[in-house]
Amino acid sequence: MSLNEWQQAFEQYLLGQSATAAPALIGSLIGGPSLDVSGGLAIYHNAYQARLLEVLRGDYPTVHHWLGDEEFDRLALAYVRQSPSAHFSLRWLGRGFAQFIKRHLVPEQSAPLAELAQLEWAFTLAFDAHNGMPLTLEQMARLPPVEWPGLRVQRHPSVQLLECHYNSLALWQAVKAQTEFPGSHRLPVAETCLVWRADRHCQYRSLAGPEARAFCAMVEGRWSFSELCCELAVTYSEEAPLQAATWLKQWVHDGLLQRRV
Repeated sequence: MSLNEWQQAFEQYLLGQSATAAPALIGSLIGGPSLDVSGGLAIYHNAYQARLLEVLRGDYPTVHHWLGDEEFDRLALAYVRQSPSAHFSLRWLGRGFAQFIKRHLVPEQSAPLAELAQLEWAFTLAFDAHNGMPLTLEQMARLPPVEWPGLRVQRHPSVQLLECHYNSLALWQAVKAQTEFPGSHRLPVAETCLVWRADRHCQYRSLAGPEARAFCAMVEGRWSFSELCCELAVTYSEEAPLQAATWLKQWVHDGLLQRRV
């Protein structure tokens, strides 16, 4: 057996469900006085899977809390077998977990659980995002009046937007605060959840409908400040510019935006 063949056989063994190795792999190794080859390989096999489960538990603590140890581990192992780690860093192991939940479970179970997984992954993405060039209030104060109408912004790299149809944020908050875990339920009206990083800490808040639509219009729809004011005039009349400026100031203060060139 060549080195490349041995490496492939060992990888296949680690990723397999059984801790019993193939005879060819066992025959290529030499055991010790206190531990035979099969026992040594089983330790590697179990330790590797345990490490993957540890990573997924760390990435999805609320999903883990909701399901419990056994059910979470079964779901996580099924995910790992379907989507084995393909990156040198385990940071990306859980990237497809929410989509896997949608496919693996019936809709009644998968919808709230997948949404919760998406929320938890958003915190991971926000924490690890690039620093970017966030707009500051000082920069906005120095902006010439002539540039305000055409001002266009985009979201800071850490900003994640999710539309939540279930009380996923309340579930996450309960686990984070170690308070009583509420039951999952569908919200009367979907809420937009904003997750971002500021001062090396993840922040979050829900956006009310009008503010959520305004924020998305500017960062996703590429609206200028004047276009936003015109749209808000339908609801806020002559107060539209003030409302637009108030929201924009809050977004800049929170570090959500950077200038679109």
